[in-house]
Amino acid sequence: MVQPDPDARLRLDLNNPVFQENLLTLQKPERLAALNTLGKLRLMTWSQVYRDKGLKWEKIASVKPPTGIDAIYSLRITQTRRATAYRDGDFIRLLTIAADHDSTYGKQ
Repeated sequence: MVQPDPDARLRLDLNNPVFQENLLTLQKPERLAALNTLGKLRLMTWSQVYRDKGLKWEKIASVKPPTGIDAIYSLRITQTRRATAYRDGDFIRLLTIAADHDSTYGKQ
């Protein structure tokens, strides 16, 4: 298996229907903030994503990933919301935008 290149430009996958529903139902200010973050991501390399202090890319240890996915991660998509995603080669496959911080990590 070929190891992903940390200096490769990130490619966005926004095709998950849950992510689309979460994004499109955000209030306008938060939706614009999320779109700004997605625009920022589109211009970054993976090594920049890992180092970026504003995104806070973090592995979610409390959630068991589905078969075929190494790990699920969270990242700050707006000031008050986090998205979940996973890396698939050069793609970041976005899954959800959580309503609050704790729900991102599977806490009640």
